[in-house]
Amino acid sequence: MSSQAESRQAGDSPSDQIFTVLPSLNSETLLANASQDLASVQALAGHLAFDVDGPQRDAVLGIHRMVEGIQLMVDRVLDLVEVPEQK
Repeated sequence: MSSQAESRQAGDSPSDQIFTVLPSLNSETLLANASQDLASVQALAGHLAFDVDGPQRDAVLGIHRMVEGIQLMVDRVLDLVEVPEQK
């Protein structure tokens, strides 16, 4: 295990880390945010594809398709997540 992974397991936050994910967030919240981010990347790639030509367009469309597939998988997991009842 790397020292960075050990540091994270020990509860220390690396000083060079810009973004963090709150440990208190549940899986559904994380997946919902991931899905929204993927939708944003997909939209950006879709718009960019019409601004470029040739091999660059092919690459952007490839990225768009890959992100679309990943988003479908994340959304499927979200559909399967059981939300616990709040008391």
